[in-house]
Amino acid sequence: MPRKAKELSAIEIKNISEEGLHFVGGVSGLALQIKTPKAKSWILRIVVGGKRRDMGLGGYPSVTLAQARELARIARAKADTDTDPIAERNAARSELRAQQAAALTFEQCATQFIKSKSDEWKNAKHTAQWESTLVTYAFPVMGKLLVRDVTLAHVMATLEPIWKDKTETASRLRGRVEQVLDWATTREYRTGENPARWRGHLDKLLPKPSKVAKVEHYAALPLHEVASFTQRLRQQTGIGAKALEFTILTAARSGEVRKAVWSEFDLTLKIWTIPADRMKAAKEHRVPLSDAAVMLLNSLPRVAGTDLVFPSSKATPLSDMTLTLVLRRMQVNAVPHGFRSTFRDWVSERTSYPHEVAEMALAHTIDNKVEAAYRRGDLFEKRAKMMTEWADFLNRTSAPADVIDLNNKRIASNY
Repeated sequence: MPRKAKELSAIEIKNISEEGLHFVGGVSGLALQIKTPKAKSWILRIVVGGKRRDMGLGGYPSVTLAQARELARIARAKADTDTDPIAERNAARSELRAQQAAALTFEQCATQFIKSKSDEWKNAKHTAQWESTLVTYAFPVMGKLLVRDVTLAHVMATLEPIWKDKTETASRLRGRVEQVLDWATTREYRTGENPARWRGHLDKLLPKPSKVAKVEHYAALPLHEVASFTQRLRQQTGIGAKALEFTILTAARSGEVRKAVWSEFDLTLKIWTIPADRMKAAKEHRVPLSDAAVMLLNSLPRVAGTDLVFPSSKATPLSDMTLTLVLRRMQVNAVPHGFRSTFRDWVSERTSYPHEVAEMALAHTIDNKVEAAYRRGDLFEKRAKMMTEWADFLNRTSAPADVIDLNNKRIASNY
């Protein structure tokens, strides 16, 4: 038990300057510790569980003498009942730090989630789309809220204003909010059901996207015009026109063509092998090349300093707008991606090739998981024959044939 010290006044405390431990009285064991003239703090010396402990009570003069004595009385009362005030305070501080660490906002969680997942996403564009939708629509409503406080009301306030007018964007946004909240739950930043989940929850509050979405198809050239268009396209100059023609001949996505490199091609075997990291389905895709496609490739110069097949003037991949501008100059109401639709129409209406051959040519994923599990080959030989016939169709003369209708009126047809 510490000796009983004289009870000092606030003025006497202020005048103490000697370094060391100075007991100030009023509460047994309370002392002012002076390390330097500017480093003074309160210490309470107590015995807890048979061991002497020194408990800090704060700095002087921030903590006044009266405050230090009150804190000392509370701590000593706990020690007298076999409660460790130091351990109790440390536990409280630890709990507070844990609460603070878990007190992340929705925006902070979204940022961390995107960072953690970006490596598995195929390209920077996907990451940018995630960030853009959340910044534009979600953050203004719930970005600054603690993620544990996000409720159904906040999710609805985010989605409802755009659900009918921007349905596709809203649907994707909902899925992204759901994933962020799931991530936060797994990291124990929040608890409870996910207010952004669709099945059995938001599907009861919002109309199905398919019921309200305005379906916007890619503008495509009608099948009966594609052959004559191809002849006109071959009269155009520039690498953009060549890239567009190759896109049509292979029924590939324009991005796959624009970023194609010579090392992907075997012109002897007439195969273009697109690596998985450049495919939408993240799976390697072999494209059979028709003679027309090989001839086009052989006509292209090899540009020094790049392996790109269709490089821009800066030896970088062409932009998608380059191909679009070719169509605009030709005054054609279509987009590059639309020629895949035209190709699909040709397969359905002008050939007897099965559905799966066309789908494989377009590198579409198989929705039926059972069918996907059993399909091992890529139907390459059948596709090679089909792409040759497609090239022949595109090479047809545009001169119309005369046909007599039932009313003896002559009409023109390209078929």
